[in-house]
Amino acid sequence: MVNITRLNSQDADFSARLSTLLKFDAEQDEAIDQAAARILKRVQHEGDAAVLALTSEFDRVSATTMSDLEISLKTCHQALQSLPTAQRQALEAAAERIKTYHLKQVQTSWSYTEANGTQLGQQITPLDRVGIYVPGGKAAYPSSVLMNAIPAKVAGVKEVIMVTPTPGGEHNPLVLAAAAVAGVDRVFTIGGAQAIGALAYGTETIAAVDKIVGPGNAYVAAAKRRVFGTVGIDMIAGPSEILIICDGLTPADWVAMDLFSQAEHDELAQAILLCPDAAYIETVQASIDRLIETMPRADIIRTSLQNRGALVLVKDLDEACHISNTIAPEHLEVSTANPEAWLPKLRHAGAIFMGQHSSEALGDYCAGPNHVLPTSRTARFSSPLGVYDFQKRSSIIYVSQEGAQTLGRIADALAQGEGLTAHANSARYRLTDS
Repeated sequence: MVNITRLNSQDADFSARLSTLLKFDAEQDEAIDQAAARILKRVQHEGDAAVLALTSEFDRVSATTMSDLEISLKTCHQALQSLPTAQRQALEAAAERIKTYHLKQVQTSWSYTEANGTQLGQQITPLDRVGIYVPGGKAAYPSSVLMNAIPAKVAGVKEVIMVTPTPGGEHNPLVLAAAAVAGVDRVFTIGGAQAIGALAYGTETIAAVDKIVGPGNAYVAAAKRRVFGTVGIDMIAGPSEILIICDGLTPADWVAMDLFSQAEHDELAQAILLCPDAAYIETVQASIDRLIETMPRADIIRTSLQNRGALVLVKDLDEACHISNTIAPEHLEVSTANPEAWLPKLRHAGAIFMGQHSSEALGDYCAGPNHVLPTSRTARFSSPLGVYDFQKRSSIIYVSQEGAQTLGRIADALAQGEGLTAHANSARYRLTDS
């Protein structure tokens, strides 16, 4: 039996126990942080030479020049063509769906003109160059390539540089094929903090980027924290999360497997069920106990569920929505007969999956919306990765001569109140009666 925490929302200590369950120690390991700092400094000062040496040290890849670490776009397209037909078609279909969804997010410039001729507005422009980090080696994350690169390209980013480690020189054809489908411009087989440093500071071979996106290990996360400000970053993601609100009508095996789908990521992942039906919760527990034996990653799932998972009995679905807002999950499944009725009550979630057939796994790969989502309760104030992360806004201010007479007097009065004489004079000089 999988010993998952049981909670009852009517218990006096419920809030305290839920709070304890949700806590995740995200404090940076000092040793990892210092190691990342040393690597970044070395890359910043030594450029290509540092990247070559560190790649040899950490990934066991011997290369004499950076060209040895760059994979041509021709090779990426060959990888795409070499895939089994069904796999290639699935990759292309997912890419098309992701592109279609993200095209809806494109922001456009706007302006308006006041009666005196003053024009105000906002100019939208894409970032020039973006770096995407993709875990490599035995792990294959083609979906990560699509979710990070496609929105950048839709936004109009001219150059997308992908970095992916290849421990022991092991290239992953799925990742390379995804790069071809997503329109990545350059691919380098480097990883870790050294890859983040190369993207942030630039080297003789790799041009510095404006923003770095994509998941990575603890060293990558530490490096991203340290280069933020020199470049933009997407987020520092915590362990994966799923919260399921269920009315007890969804097949229990479906719910159990949906909980598994996040628990199998790693031991720190979190999977929680909220349901007002006590008998149904017991049925889900039985499904978990039976199905876990069929899972290749059973040990990881078991540890995740026992350490951070929960089956929660709630008073009703209205209360479940309230608790969900407190949790602010990365993934939220509303597995009920009438999911639309509850949507207005759900304020904080990275992605909301509506109805029995909307499994979170579909969102990971091919539904269309981005799977790079806020974790660790940050959905209270942040959003999924999107086209808007690769566009920036510049304010446009054109003041007519007539407009300067009105605005100049306002600015003059406020500047004098702040004791900034040059500001006041600058505004007053434009006044025709000054």
